[in-house]
Parts: sequence; structure tokens; C-alpha cells
Amino acid sequence: MATTPAASRLALSQLAPATIQSEIRAMTLECDRIGGINLAQGICDTPVPDAVEEGAIQAIRNGENIYTRLDGIGRLRTAIAQKQQRDYGLTYNPEGEVLVSSGATGGLHAAAMALLNPGDEVLIFEPFYGYHVATLKSLRVVPVFVQLTEPDFALDLDALRAAVSPRTRALLLNTPANPSGKVFSRAETEAIAEFVLEHDLFLITDEIYEYFVYDGARHIAPATLPGMRERTITLSGFSKTFSVTGWRLGYVTADARWMGAISYFHDLTYVCAPSALQHGAAAGLEQLPPSFYAQLASDHQSKRARILSALTDAGFQASPPAGAYYVLAQAAHLPGQNAAEKARHLLAATGVAAVAGSAFFRPGHGEELLRFCFAKKDHELDEACARLRRL
Repeated sequence: MATTPAASRLALSQLAPATIQSEIRAMTLECDRIGGINLAQGICDTPVPDAVEEGAIQAIRNGENIYTRLDGIGRLRTAIAQKQQRDYGLTYNPEGEVLVSSGATGGLHAAAMALLNPGDEVLIFEPFYGYHVATLKSLRVVPVFVQLTEPDFALDLDALRAAVSPRTRALLLNTPANPSGKVFSRAETEAIAEFVLEHDLFLITDEIYEYFVYDGARHIAPATLPGMRERTITLSGFSKTFSVTGWRLGYVTADARWMGAISYFHDLTYVCAPSALQHGAAAGLEQLPPSFYAQLASDHQSKRARILSALTDAGFQASPPAGAYYVLAQAAHLPGQNAAEKARHLLAATGVAAVAGSAFFRPGHGEELLRFCFAKKDHELDEACARLRRL
């Protein structure tokens, strides 16, 4: 009698079949294929500050090319602690409360491994950054979405309260936010802090766009609020501020109670952030004056005005984002059954790549939206605007 063959052990994990390539990366590949202008990915290809560039080059020449401590070089940890004190009045001990991570993404991965268990729930505001959601899912942590109220993506406290459950362990906040440009106000941030304290949750904050704020908006660091420092895991980095997205340098600041485990899991996955490049980031923090950060915001506010003008001329509808360097634009006038098709039509017609808004929402949402990144060199941004106007 024939027997049924046993199932092969050679199979993908339970996670893998549901995993698909990021729509941002997919549009970048398609843009590269046709030689277009990439406004889809937040590459941030503006010039690197001289102090940062020269600091890294000199470190390589000085032989700073081996492993660092698992939490990063002392020089950079000290500079990060001084920056947090200077900007927000937050005191962190460089010996035990600062981690130099392999990008802010690496910091989130390590923090999630250290603090969350499979089946735990994390509240995330929608629209969301897809890598936040994918990182949690990869660790079998459950993202629970809380929709912000359009058109200005205001906090809906009733929606937030309705989303909490006995399995909720943390809230993940991105401010200034990708993709919406939302900058949570002081009142909103205080309300979130009160909610987190009421339910005894961790607050994980991604503040990578902290210096990209416009029209007088101000970034409020949640860890500065009463009772929040000991439960806030702050993620940030240098990719956007110093235009070194390919260096993969971020950092985490958190209470010493949590940082030991976070650093352990970062070491397990990444060993350490690139050693010579850490010296470049340290040089930037040490040498660049406050005027650098003010000019950074001013330059990008100008870029924002140019992309908004071009989008309006091309028939899109968009509100000025208060922060970050993205515009979410209504694209109902473009051909296509969904946002991905609209983005591909735009790329074929103009050579300008945007990313489908659906990449930042639950299925069935964001299908009339496209996200445009304006952190580009001036000549490239101007060419993209000219192409959009020909649409």
C-alpha cells in the first residue's frame, strides 16, 4: 500500500509567506530601472556637512576600523548625551543610558526584542511608517492601529482609548512623522503621556526628524514630560540630519533599567555600528553650531514650498506638512485602480517616482494618496518639479 510522503522540513518560516517587498523599495528599483528622479524613498541626498565627512575619513586613516564597544564609542555616546541635555534638558549617562545603533531601525529592533513578547500589542498611529509595523510583526508582536483625524492628522483620544487592551504593552510614536509630516503638539503629546502613564505602558518614540520642523512648529520630546523619562525609549539618529542615510547610524537613549537588555540584543544582531563613521557623527555633534540646525529647517522649508507649488500645478491636492520632509498628496486625478497603479503611471509619464499612500495604511486605505520626498539636491528637486508641471 502506498504511503503519503512526509511533509518536507525544507520550508519558509511562518512569517515569510506573508512578507512582501516594501512599496518604497519597489518604486526605488523601478525608478532606477528607467533612470528617473526618486522622490519615493527618503534617501536625503543633500550634501554631507564637512565636519562629518572629514571626521569619518580621518578616523579611517587613523585606523578606527575595528569593533567598538557594543554600545558605541565613548566620544559619540558623550556627544549624544550632551545633545539631549542641550536640546531638551534631558540627562542621560553615556555609560549605560546611551546606545549607538545601526540606524534608528536597528535601535527599534533591539528595543522590541528587549521589551516585548510575542503576542504583545503595540499601539501605532495611522498613517504609519511601514518599517515600524514590519519590525514588530517580524518579532510576532501585534501592531494595533489608531487612526489620526484628517486632514491635519489630529489626535483622536477616543480612538486611542478604544484601542487599548489587556495585551497592550507599548505605544509607538513618530514625531515629526513619516509619511504625514505631522508634528504632535504639546497638548497632544501631554495627552499621550497621560494615557501611557494611566495604562502603565512603554512609550517608544522615533524622533529622527526632530530638526525638520517648519512655520514655527516645535518638536516636543516626550521624555521631558513628568513621569515619562523612565518609560520612554527614544530613537533617533544621523541619517537625516547629516544626510548620511547609507551610514546606518542611529542611537537610543533610555533609562539604565532597560538599556542593558537593549544593548545586548543590538550586539547580538549587529555587533556594533560602523566604527569609523561613529567618529564622523561625533565630529558633527561637537563642531556644528546651532545655526546649522536652523539652516537645515530653513532649507527644507524652501524645498517644501517648491514641491507643493509643483504638485498644485500638476493637479494634486496637498497641505503643507509641519515637519519631516514628505508630502502626502491627493492623486485622485491620476489613472489607476489603486495608489500603486497611480504611482507607476506617474513614473511612466514624468520619470518622477512617488510611493503609494497605501504603504502607510491598513489594507483598503490610502489608495488616493501618493507620498513625495523633497529632501533632494536643489537642481534635482527643480527638475522633478518641472517634470511634474508637464503632467
